[in-house]
Amino acid sequence: MAFSRRASGILLHPTSLPGRFGIGDLGQEAYRFVDFLVESGQQVWQVLPLGPTGYGNSPYLCYSALAGNPLLINLEWLVAEKLLAASDFDRLPIFNAIKADYEGAIAIKTPLLHKASQNFVTKATPERKKEFLAFCEAQAYWLDDYALFMAIKGQQKGAGWHQWDEPLAQRDPQALAQATAQLKNEIFYHKYIQSEFFRQWSTLKQYANDHGVEIFGDIPIYVAHDSVDVWANPEIFCLDPETGEPAQMAGVPPDYFSETGQLWGNPVYNWEALQETHFAWWVQRIEGMLNYVDWMRIDHFRGFESFWSVPGGETVAINGEWVNAPGAEFFEILKDKLGELPIIAEDLGVITPEVEALRDQFGFAGMKVLHFAFDSGPGNPFLPFNHSLNCVVYSGTHDNDTTVGWFNARDEEAKQRVYDYLGGEPPEPIEWAMIRMAMSSVGQLSIYPLQDVLGLGTASRMNMPGAAEGNWDWRYQESMLRSALGDRLRRLTELYGRLPQ
Repeated sequence: MAFSRRASGILLHPTSLPGRFGIGDLGQEAYRFVDFLVESGQQVWQVLPLGPTGYGNSPYLCYSALAGNPLLINLEWLVAEKLLAASDFDRLPIFNAIKADYEGAIAIKTPLLHKASQNFVTKATPERKKEFLAFCEAQAYWLDDYALFMAIKGQQKGAGWHQWDEPLAQRDPQALAQATAQLKNEIFYHKYIQSEFFRQWSTLKQYANDHGVEIFGDIPIYVAHDSVDVWANPEIFCLDPETGEPAQMAGVPPDYFSETGQLWGNPVYNWEALQETHFAWWVQRIEGMLNYVDWMRIDHFRGFESFWSVPGGETVAINGEWVNAPGAEFFEILKDKLGELPIIAEDLGVITPEVEALRDQFGFAGMKVLHFAFDSGPGNPFLPFNHSLNCVVYSGTHDNDTTVGWFNARDEEAKQRVYDYLGGEPPEPIEWAMIRMAMSSVGQLSIYPLQDVLGLGTASRMNMPGAAEGNWDWRYQESMLRSALGDRLRRLTELYGRLPQ
């Protein structure tokens, strides 16, 4: 069983924090949010993947499975270390809007991070330089490839690796050696930025842990085609050997979110090649994640039992097929190497008895989302009386509308089904009625998006699955995180036995 006690927490990605530099970061407001969690009795902070994002800003399509997003680096830290000056900010525009401005963040942060990396060479203390070298040595198994990949990508004006000249795309040793020599300053920059990201993130995580808050991370099963993972390890992905394009693409068949399914476009794994290495790449990936989170949700867990594989060149996901995957063999090897696994299975969508058996074989907690609970009778597995101890109960997730938006979009008959379960129209706002319902579940952990705690509508939704643009940009404003909300949340947390013991 994943959890040994009852607990609750909040889902909030760091990009949604307040701040003056376009998107949220790992500075003062992140610590203030941890303090809010502590004051309201919450023991878990759930985040989305933390990697460096590309087109569309999706944390589920990153340039690396193990790197951190440079845009989350807090610039005030670098002023404190004299790698930047406070005057560097004097003429900067302030982007503290309710929507994240990724372009603004890139425009502000990239030149300043370059300046900090240059100053690091001459101004960093010997102790800090020693820390940096230790980080580079410990993380070399992914960092060396990542820094070279990003440096070449910059030189190639952002082109995908499969569009590079063939010697670079195919990783010809002579071409790589030449690029490494030519781009040594950019390679250093990317290594320095990663060391800074993980220093800031590890410090924040330590602060949270010291105050009784655990970090619940998220690991997408698939990686982006245009990523260092695919470029550096092409043999473990299903690629066209001539073009480098995906020969088989990931997605899901038609479901709750889409009548044509979802075509994600990521290359699927060559599981036979992974088996030959005893899943070495995957083991390193999980091990790397566990350095920086306490728990992890594996997004699209069902892909470890069987996955939807769509031929390259298709434009929708309908013409795919289910292909078996050796998940049990992988998790046995992972357990042998790492011991008990703090994994939560995202087991939503088309779930078969075989997927449930794989989840239960290793004691992984599953997910229950209350938005899905009210439309198919008393056998619906998302209704609280059908929950088990070993599950994480959500009002909604980052892929759902906010609870206010979800409820307002229901017709009168559908709203009445919710009221019937609640015993009539509740005396409290619907978002608090749903938080109360999640709290009261026997599931050991319950999680609520911050948008639900704040009572926000559809305009504050984090993601619309299948939409290429307009996602991931919600932010809250500093004034929204009121102590009265924390008091209300703490009262419910105590009432339903989820306060820290």
